Amino acid sequence: MYDVIKQKMATKETAIAHAEREPMCYHTSFKIGGNADIMAFPKSIAEVEMLIKWCKQDDIPYFILGRGTNILVSDKGIEGIVIKMSGLQDMTVEGTTITVQCGANLSTVANVALKAGLSGMEFASGIPGTVGGAVFMNAGAYGGEMCQIVRSCRYITAIGEIKTATREELEFSYRTSRFSSTDDVILEVSLELVPENPVAIKEKMDDFNNRRKQKQPLDMPSAGSTFKRPPGFFAGQLIEECGLRGFSIGGAQVSQKHCGFVVNTGNATCQDVVDLIKAVSDIVYQKKNVHLMPEVRVLGRQ
Repeated sequence: MYDVIKQKMATKETAIAHAEREPMCYHTSFKIGGNADIMAFPKSIAEVEMLIKWCKQDDIPYFILGRGTNILVSDKGIEGIVIKMSGLQDMTVEGTTITVQCGANLSTVANVALKAGLSGMEFASGIPGTVGGAVFMNAGAYGGEMCQIVRSCRYITAIGEIKTATREELEFSYRTSRFSSTDDVILEVSLELVPENPVAIKEKMDDFNNRRKQKQPLDMPSAGSTFKRPPGFFAGQLIEECGLRGFSIGGAQVSQKHCGFVVNTGNATCQDVVDLIKAVSDIVYQKKNVHLMPEVRVLGRQ
């Protein structure tokens, strides 16, 4: 099934770095997941275009991967080609606008903004994902969200057209965007920030990051907040009130430090995490009559 595309990726004129049967546990913050049939490591937008074109031509499924901080991959792995975007990190600063490729880490962009005296990225300085992933899910923390700072976004459609969308066209809402329901792939994002004293920016970043260190289980593998915030409630508080702090199934555990996080205690399987998420959701609904919806995306072979 993959012979043609592997040959293309190995040809001198169109060579793209790739690996076969690459363990996804090395590429997700949960440290869980079987093998990707093929993982490609493009270093330019042109290479991403080629990969998507080849996949479409040969009817090969593909998945776009940032840092894998909000996904849970099946122990049976992922069929097709995983396109890891970490090689796309070019960035420019012009006035109050930072234009950055999708694979750049949020923390890196936040530090560039700090040095440029631009405010607006502080909330994202401790989020461990990429710019592309953050726009995809409208990531947010401490009252800030990507929708507040995105000016526009370049993306490639499922039929290979490169287009640009404004903030209004990206259909942002809580933890979602238009990309959540399309096959379009984010390539580059323009962020509109505001001038500010770098000292004030640094103080805000330090405050947010200190709060994260104090309250979140950053020393254990997880995918961040496991559940979306239910209207009028906090997921972690509901879970704690149901007596589920430390509740575990296999190697998956409701964090002892923050009940809104499910963590991998060292040997968790994908099924452990899935079962734990369902059990927690069921118990919270039984005791609190509140539905908890997972924020983490479950992917791969069933």
